[in-house]
Amino acid sequence: MKRILVDMDGVLTDVYTRFFELYEKETGLRKTMEELIGLKEGEAFPELFRWVETPGFFRTMPVMSESQRVLKLLNEAYEIIVISMATEFPVSLTDKQLWLNDNFPFISWKQVVFCGDKSLISADMMIDDHFKNLDNFDGETIMFIQPHNMNDTCHHHKTVTLWTDLEKLLLHH
Repeated sequence: MKRILVDMDGVLTDVYTRFFELYEKETGLRKTMEELIGLKEGEAFPELFRWVETPGFFRTMPVMSESQRVLKLLNEAYEIIVISMATEFPVSLTDKQLWLNDNFPFISWKQVVFCGDKSLISADMMIDDHFKNLDNFDGETIMFIQPHNMNDTCHHHKTVTLWTDLEKLLLHH
């Protein structure tokens, strides 16, 4: 059975919805997806590092549309490992585990890896939204499109914009 590593932030979690909410709440201003294209998350939202180091930030993160349904199907067909570079922000560890328990109860605690370097984990495929993770991965790669990676060329990565794209790609060959 093929093993697939699935990133959390920007793949399972709808981080941009939360970033927009917090930015508008703090500044009274609204940003659009278009103005963020090509900007790293920290450039688009300078407050980001303060937000992610706040206890509870990850606990209430919105779920990416269709991710629960499709990941459940993938979990029946593949060995799924949810992976996150959560050790960079230690306050997030408990929040992320509880978030997964609430939103993806079919993912066992044995299927979760919190680390600082995703290249340490071997698998056949990785689904992620960051080049730094996909470019250093030896297996098949799928780039989940987010504003921060839209201007970059991903010729050597397959790309998807929705969980239904992953469903078609991985379940309905």
